[in-house]
Amino acid sequence: MWRRPAPPVGALPTGFPLLDGVLPDGGWPMGALTEILISREGAGELRLVMPALAALSARGRWLAWMGPPYVPYAPALMARGIVLSRILWVCSGNSAQQLWSAEQALRSGVCGAVLAWPTRVHQRRLRRLQLAAESGAAWALLFRATERCDDGSPASLRLRVTPAARGLAVEVLKCQGKPGARVEIALDE
Repeated sequence: MWRRPAPPVGALPTGFPLLDGVLPDGGWPMGALTEILISREGAGELRLVMPALAALSARGRWLAWMGPPYVPYAPALMARGIVLSRILWVCSGNSAQQLWSAEQALRSGVCGAVLAWPTRVHQRRLRRLQLAAESGAAWALLFRATERCDDGSPASLRLRVTPAARGLAVEVLKCQGKPGARVEIALDE
């Protein structure tokens, strides 16, 4: 039995031209799993994805947040252009429940993006999230601690984000169709 690959859904501009220049198709891959590896929470990783999330919510797409480490701060989200009425926030301290919820939200076809912060995740579950993102044409986004990640991942895009002098250093560890790269993104104050 053969499985046909899902047709490409396209890319969502990141809002950072330097980053768009090193990513396949010029932006975040839709219908795919993206992993952002961080050394610590609050290094600016959310600021990196805010322009794309704002664009999705402005189009009326749902943004599902699965077990964020802190309570999302509504005034800051609004200031970044996020439509608050398009946020679905799932609270659970259990990684298995968060990932199950993320998979269901991705498959639903109504979410533009599903963000998750799992403490533990197995390769099999990562593959399920990748397939769910394809079937729902959504952007699956996992924020993971660098020390908890092994080398293998079915993610279409894998980045390492670290603080830099003027903003963020973004290292492309894995992406389809392009060699890895490193760019520094200036963040506005």
